[in-house]
Amino acid sequence: MDAFYASVEQASKPSLRGKAVVVGGLGPRGVVATASYEARVFGVHSAMPMAQARRLAPNAAYLVPRFPLYRAVSDQVMALLRELSPLVEPLSLDEAFVDLAAGGTAWDAESARRTGLKLRADIRAATGLAGSVGLAASKMLAKIASEEAKPDGLVLIEPGTERALLGPMPVRTLPGVGPATGDHLRRAGITTVEELAEAGEAELVRLLGKAHGQALYAMALARDERPVVAEREAKSVSVEDTYDVDIHDRPRIGFEVRRLADRCVRRLREAGLSGRTIVLKVRRYDFSTLTRSETLRGPTDDPEVVREAAGRLLDSVDTTGGVRLLGVGVTGLADYTQEDLFAQAAKPSDEESPEEPLAESAAAPEPAAPHWRAGQDVRHDEFGHGWVQGSGVGRVTVRFETPQSDPGRVRTFLVTDPALRPADPLPLVPVPAGRGQPKSRLL
Repeated sequence: MDAFYASVEQASKPSLRGKAVVVGGLGPRGVVATASYEARVFGVHSAMPMAQARRLAPNAAYLVPRFPLYRAVSDQVMALLRELSPLVEPLSLDEAFVDLAAGGTAWDAESARRTGLKLRADIRAATGLAGSVGLAASKMLAKIASEEAKPDGLVLIEPGTERALLGPMPVRTLPGVGPATGDHLRRAGITTVEELAEAGEAELVRLLGKAHGQALYAMALARDERPVVAEREAKSVSVEDTYDVDIHDRPRIGFEVRRLADRCVRRLREAGLSGRTIVLKVRRYDFSTLTRSETLRGPTDDPEVVREAAGRLLDSVDTTGGVRLLGVGVTGLADYTQEDLFAQAAKPSDEESPEEPLAESAAAPEPAAPHWRAGQDVRHDEFGHGWVQGSGVGRVTVRFETPQSDPGRVRTFLVTDPALRPADPLPLVPVPAGRGQPKSRLL
């Protein structure tokens, strides 16, 4: 999918179509998740600090991610892919490998092209979004072809033409060649894939080590025997937050860890999973990152068990100087839970007041008014569905429009207006009568 998060936002918000859109964390430490092609013209790209993006494209629309909507749209696309083949390997919400031969939907170059064209049309009909398709005999080449096809195109690499196509491409085109490896090869006089192949396996092993050198030499010769692996199992489920300002208050840190534990358990349950090992991640004020883990007697999806395990792990971490990031994760996943007769989490004794666990949570500051975030879906009793354009100084600005409407009007309200409330995203394409949206699941 092309600029997936930003494209979903443009499809959802008619007033943003054809305009620069940047999705990501909006705080001082936020990072760009996706930029629309209109924003990329100004030099904005994924993984860029949001502050730098704002300097490059000050007039772009900056929005928070809406992952439930992205997952729902992704599920629609993945369902279309599974109609083509039983072998579908999702790489992320917006990208997957498909073995067309395994599904009998392609047997030569022409049938593959027809299938690719139909897939693009089906994706647009189902979601209203553009998708780019790369067709080739291997995963590596299909990935390269899909990148060449963007935006909104199709590229087929014919058998026998692979070496000629790859030759003039920069070495950074190949998977596994990042900035450090690219600079190392450049210093050795190797800048293109053809030069990589000409260097020979022995020279690449000398420069990069046996495993990396052999792998890059094979890719330079267009060799990639990796099969498409359907339904790759998740190894962990985790959530984390980066804070705009370092947190120093220990009760507040404990509150955030419990909140993250609850979010992590919700993701576990949505995926129908449980886990045995609880992991706490803490990035301190000096950017040092610590991880602590605790393995339980058996897999669990009990929020109290995960909260208390995360709390015990936090007790072993010195947070005196403040923390900038916290995360809670679960590994050792299973599709069942093991109930412990004696309870894996410590239960309060009869003498303990049941109010005590709540006292520490109450110490965390609560906002005096609703917090409206740019891009958030809202509904107003009088004006209907809309989205937040911005808020501040006790006011919130909302544009009222839907995916099927014309660009809507903007109105401003008090942030405490009782007629304004959060809402669920609307489908990008009208759902036919009698049919519901596909249920989102963890990919």
